[in-house]
Amino acid sequence: MFLDKIALILVIIGGLNWGSIGLFRFDLVAFLFGGSDSLISRIVYILVGVGALWCISLLFRDTRSDSHT
Repeated sequence: MFLDKIALILVIIGGLNWGSIGLFRFDLVAFLFGGSDSLISRIVYILVGVGALWCISLLFRDTRSDSHT
């Protein structure tokens, strides 16, 4: 599903950003978009959060296809 892929991409971006913060104390999103308080950075942070909420639904979905039987 298209939204699943978008959500996963956003969560990957968030995970890589948190990894860079943890390892290097470097916030890539803030660096690219003018600081953590800038509107664009906040929008990216919100989108990553929404993507993470969407990915929670992936844990509870039945992904088995009945067309293989």
